[in-house]
Amino acid sequence: MKEYSESSSRKSIFFAGIIIIFSIFLGRLIQLQFLYSDIYGKRSEENSIRQIQRDPIRGLILDRKGRIIVDNRPSYSVTVIPAEFEQEKIPILSEILNLDTSVIKEKITKGILYNRFAPVKIIRGIDFKTLATLQENIEKFQGVDYQIESKRYYPTKARASHLLGYTKEISDQQLLEMRNEYRMGDDIGASGLEAAYERYLRGAKGYELITVNALGQMLGKYNDGKNDIPVREGDDLYLALDIDLQAFAESLMTDKSGAVVAIDPNDGGILALVSKPDFDLSLFSSITPPEVWRSLNTDPTKPLYNRATLTRYPPGSTFKMVLATAALQEGIINTNWRIQCTGAFRYGARTFGDLHVHGSTNVIEAIQKSCNVFFYQLILKTGFDMWTKYGREFGFGSVTGIDILEENPGLLPSEEYFDRIYGEGKWTQGYLINLSIGQGELGVSPIQMACYASIIANGGYFYNPHAVVNIKNKQSGELIKVQPEKRKLNVSENVWNIIRE
Repeated sequence: MKEYSESSSRKSIFFAGIIIIFSIFLGRLIQLQFLYSDIYGKRSEENSIRQIQRDPIRGLILDRKGRIIVDNRPSYSVTVIPAEFEQEKIPILSEILNLDTSVIKEKITKGILYNRFAPVKIIRGIDFKTLATLQENIEKFQGVDYQIESKRYYPTKARASHLLGYTKEISDQQLLEMRNEYRMGDDIGASGLEAAYERYLRGAKGYELITVNALGQMLGKYNDGKNDIPVREGDDLYLALDIDLQAFAESLMTDKSGAVVAIDPNDGGILALVSKPDFDLSLFSSITPPEVWRSLNTDPTKPLYNRATLTRYPPGSTFKMVLATAALQEGIINTNWRIQCTGAFRYGARTFGDLHVHGSTNVIEAIQKSCNVFFYQLILKTGFDMWTKYGREFGFGSVTGIDILEENPGLLPSEEYFDRIYGEGKWTQGYLINLSIGQGELGVSPIQMACYASIIANGGYFYNPHAVVNIKNKQSGELIKVQPEKRKLNVSENVWNIIRE
């Protein structure tokens, strides 16, 4: 009886244990199937679904007549998924792509740090022959693929390189700052309008979800493509630029160093902008060899330097109208005030010359004949502060706001500036005489001078110079009109009439 009781007890314990174990497994099954199904289902999908990035086509750039001046052409880029690629095959891939092994290793290493499951662009702009060779051997390279992208193409004779600008592969620093918007190997506007209007031109990436097997081989679209994110093409820019005028202006500057800027005085639109020497934008449309980049940067003629917006030249006699405007507007002189020009003006121990003897001269005749002696005496009568004040009113000494993101404010001297440079009380009124004819410390850029001429031409209105007139949304067809800043100079109509006469 005792043995039977012990046996029955052991059976009870055994069955209880089985029930407990079964309950644990059943509970875990319920937990996985119902409570955590979303989490583990998502992880399972991530292991079997690959996200393929589709880059947008960059927006076009067109001139004022709708002619395309920056277009796109197809280009092939090779990508590697670091998590799937066998690095011992780098030498073979290097030979096919004609690319140094160190470059491939460096990009894969960066890709691992960024996201080892995301495709990394190893090389851009390969030719079709190289692509065909890669495709013939693609089964040897797990994780290697190619993408069809677009590269910039310039169909016109005019270059406009400093205005249009170029794109380049995003830098490591930029990637850190804009990681949510860009990935390794992406293009980004680097200068000119390409940089200034990057957020419009670039468009938005699309993503295609592909089902893959354990070997990383693609099996087809996930969920029939219903979860794909479509690409959004970049917006088009319509410029004020006249490409024929641009080409003509460039031809005038052949073998010269300098700049040409043409502005529509009615609205500040850039009709032409030339900086010479310049460079061929197609050098940046795909891979720019290091030796080409070094050559451009070390060229003593500085072809990358935008002389239209960054230089600082003495404006010479063209600046005389600033002084004339100040004196007339402040009532310091009128058209009856005259001086006797004998061809020279003596101030202190120094004599300041003129090119001609002009005789009795008023302000209108002084502008017409560019009489230096008139303006030597006028700046002493008007004063340094008033000259500086009206120089600022015309926009000198500050950037114009042109929409290409590179500009020098120039230098408009003032009493404070002279005190800082020469020392307080260590300069005399004689220092002003050269300023009166646009010489001395004064420095302006060609874009500032174009704005200055526009203000006089349109009777006193300053418009921010701008290349872009309209931005066209490719999806909706909507045109966004660029509204430049406009301000009226505090100068009377009567004074403008005298200056313009």
